[in-house]
Amino acid sequence: MSQTTNTPQLPIVDHKPAAYDGPSRDEVIALRHQYVSPGVLTYYRDPLMIVEGKMQYLWDETGRRYLDAFAGIVTVSVGHCHPQVLEKVKAQSDRLQHTTTIYLHPAIAQFAEKLASKMPEGLTRSYFTNSGSEANEVAILSCREFTGNQDVIAQRNGYHGGTSTPMSLTAHGTWKFPSNNRSHVHHTHAGYCYRCPYGLEYPSCDLKCAHDIKNVIQYETPGEIACFIGEPIQGVGGSVTPPKEFFGIVYDIVRQHGGLCIADEVQGGFGRTGTHYWAHQNWGVKPDMITMAKGIGNGAPLGAMTTTEEISEVMTKRIHFNTFGGNPISMTQGLATLEVIDEENIQQNAIQVGGHIKDRLLELQDKHDLIGEVRGMGLMLGVELVTDRQTKAPATTQAADVMERCKQLGLIIGKGGLYGNTLRIKPPMCITKDDADFLVDCLDVVLGEV
Repeated sequence: MSQTTNTPQLPIVDHKPAAYDGPSRDEVIALRHQYVSPGVLTYYRDPLMIVEGKMQYLWDETGRRYLDAFAGIVTVSVGHCHPQVLEKVKAQSDRLQHTTTIYLHPAIAQFAEKLASKMPEGLTRSYFTNSGSEANEVAILSCREFTGNQDVIAQRNGYHGGTSTPMSLTAHGTWKFPSNNRSHVHHTHAGYCYRCPYGLEYPSCDLKCAHDIKNVIQYETPGEIACFIGEPIQGVGGSVTPPKEFFGIVYDIVRQHGGLCIADEVQGGFGRTGTHYWAHQNWGVKPDMITMAKGIGNGAPLGAMTTTEEISEVMTKRIHFNTFGGNPISMTQGLATLEVIDEENIQQNAIQVGGHIKDRLLELQDKHDLIGEVRGMGLMLGVELVTDRQTKAPATTQAADVMERCKQLGLIIGKGGLYGNTLRIKPPMCITKDDADFLVDCLDVVLGEV
């Protein structure tokens, strides 16, 4: 891979990072190798060490700055160390850091009220957790208890977390552990038009992929199911964006067979798609449950499941307790994050800057044959790379090379998809147009080199 001297420059900022005086990068690597499980992976061939963050930027131990176009895996919604969020969390830390939900504290009730104000009508009751994995665990448990059915249907190429039940739901390459219990879990097609499993084209396909769920219910379940869970736009799966009718068809079939519908908004929620607060609203559907994490707390270990009053009652019939879910620190950070999203028009920024990025990415598609498809909405975008546009052969190695080279230019992006060939562009939603141009300019240079 040759390199060019035409190097894009990060926008100028007035923030000066603090001098780093901790262990060296080599010392940290040695400590991790000796004491941390090897299952805790690092992202780059030459691991990146991050020691400071401010809004959309990150700094390594040498003081070098990077544009974070991956938002800590779509976790930082309003910006690293946002001053308003930090101020409120610090104030709460000075008063009380922890109390469990068996005692009263105002933060959990206030945050739940704010969250309910953002929900579709009727979804008013929230159960707080520490992660999206736990939120999906609680959602599946609630569906099974409410319906009396056991079978759950998820999407192929989806991702729902790293605890037991979410791992069984995940159908994405090696994420699916052979030793994990997958009983009563089934998978249907996603609305992945670029790689249609039937070799058809939208809209003449009549959404055969959506109707596939009826076949799954008929041939793989007793005919009645507990629920369907799906990401409105797949995250780890490579920003797979379905046709607008897809989820309406799926939800109707699920409800005809006794099931509830869960929208996993861990990556797509909180205004990231720009056009709506929740990604599922782009498809005109109303789920029975919404699960959330990542952007809900701008980096705090926080997740939630919100559902109807009737469905929420099932949790009173069983003992289910989360020591840290609902703690004052996480609740304060979550509430402050939602307030900033509103006050700073973060959702509007997502549609404006995200639209600018997508337009420029489409221009790159005309220029670079390596780009097979540009997809997504707002600031949840994907660029699928292929070695041949006709065969759509995945450019897996090239995607990894692009990610590595972007890091060298000061740009952090992600990759995903079934073949690991899709670039994932999901920055903090405070990103500016100048940042967006730097991002695309970097990709233009790198794609020309690969």
